[in-house]
Amino acid sequence: MSGNVLNFNVGILGHIDSGKTSLSKALSTVASTASFDKNPQSRERGITIDLGFSSFNVPVPDHIKSDNPSLETLQFTLVDCPGHASLIRTIIGGAQIIDMIMLVVDVTKGIQTQTAECLIIAEITCNHMIVVLNKIDLIAADKREQTIQKMSKKIMKTLEKTKFKDTNIIAVAASPNDTETALGISNLIDTLRSKVFIPLRSDKDPFIFAVDHCFAIKGQGTIMTGTILQGCVSVSDLIEIPSIKETRKVKSIQMFKKPVTKAMQGDRVGICVTQFDAKLLERGVICAPGYMEAVDAAIVSVAKIPYFKGNCTTNSKFHVSILHDTLMAKCSFFGLLDCDSDCSADTFNYNLNYVHLDSIEPKLTEEKDTKQNAESLFALLHFDRSVILNENSTYIASRLETDIHANLCRLAFHGKILSARKSDTEIFSSLKVYNEKMKEGVVDRMVNDYQVIVRDLFKKETNIQIFINLKVTLSTGEAGVIEGSFGQSGKVNVRIPNGLNSGTKSQLSLQKKDKTIQNNPIRVTLKFKKFLYGTKKNIFQT
Repeated sequence: MSGNVLNFNVGILGHIDSGKTSLSKALSTVASTASFDKNPQSRERGITIDLGFSSFNVPVPDHIKSDNPSLETLQFTLVDCPGHASLIRTIIGGAQIIDMIMLVVDVTKGIQTQTAECLIIAEITCNHMIVVLNKIDLIAADKREQTIQKMSKKIMKTLEKTKFKDTNIIAVAASPNDTETALGISNLIDTLRSKVFIPLRSDKDPFIFAVDHCFAIKGQGTIMTGTILQGCVSVSDLIEIPSIKETRKVKSIQMFKKPVTKAMQGDRVGICVTQFDAKLLERGVICAPGYMEAVDAAIVSVAKIPYFKGNCTTNSKFHVSILHDTLMAKCSFFGLLDCDSDCSADTFNYNLNYVHLDSIEPKLTEEKDTKQNAESLFALLHFDRSVILNENSTYIASRLETDIHANLCRLAFHGKILSARKSDTEIFSSLKVYNEKMKEGVVDRMVNDYQVIVRDLFKKETNIQIFINLKVTLSTGEAGVIEGSFGQSGKVNVRIPNGLNSGTKSQLSLQKKDKTIQNNPIRVTLKFKKFLYGTKKNIFQT
């Protein structure tokens, strides 16, 4: 909220040619510099290739006014996101700054591939959605109602397993050239007003501003337009462009062509600075001085997207979209088996031990697979280049190279940035991720009731010193402890604290004479955990 105006951001998502931009035009009365496909390439290709912003004002609804009597105007800021398959990264950038989604569906085509991807993004980034069935004017009047009901039923079936199972479906015809004849727009505006809430806004955190356009105006300065993701900004404040490490003073602020002295989280504004080359910042973020920096690696929480049918394996690469940036990152997955009071969904605890995962969905073994039951999943992302981000940002990992005609979900997993560092080394020095290892050998001979010699457990060149005092198990049930090497061939002394049982002693006594026993020797199993990164003690047991 700024003054007596409540700003409410509504993202318009949907498949290409579903009529999103036409809907924005039908709804809006005031357009910002970025709205309605002003990009020349957009006009030439006939599709939206960037985030478009526009707004319209209505009276504050009673359910808001009763608790906030000072509010006079409700401003809907519409974020028109592109629907073309190759531009999914731009949708992700737009979806993170909105309070409600309007999912636009062509009533003649229904849910299409990119409509489904937009729905997934909506589930990840937003808790409120309205479905708009567009282009009902293309259906004959005598069949219109029946078609709308049939399509609405299909959509509700699709939504029944999502958080949006109780969403409203509004049928409209958003004519791009003659908004006076547009059907259902008044009903849509009434529905939007009824669903409005006071968004959670705060001006306490450090300032972060997502810039989607940057341009110079002769005689005034350089204008950066975008949305405030965090904190607030006032005229005369210092702001930083972290990608080039330059600081500038805010000369003026405008909110949809009206000057304001202060703006806060959620507001869509233009910020004017002087003596700054607009070519240095096409899109990205600006922030409070010193708050954000370029990083090469990050630890993130992980939630698999169930519609993604591809493999999410360690060391594979994905497109990772954060804020308005999309770049490649190599992913290393790991999990937390036992979550207790030290766990938090908002922070990462470097003091805990995490198990390495070959993939997000490990294959079950015959025994109980503890990895499969990991309570929390994480990934270490190694970015191909430095990226400006802040902790707690939402990210989405995708396979954007997938054939857009394959009718497959390209969105793989998502989560939050929990910890970011300038280099991999900074993370490696503290991160405790282990792999579960197992070695097997056989009892070579018995020394006495409490000691055996074991062979084939280690290779000749193995440094056996690091395994001393680790526990082993005999196939006959006894527990043992590695005491040290025996000779130069890789054999080891194993102490049996509770002594060998009589059956084992009898079997070992006959071992040299009985070929049957020689062919089925007593096996010795060593299970241990090995840290993958830079910890001093890299082998341990629990």
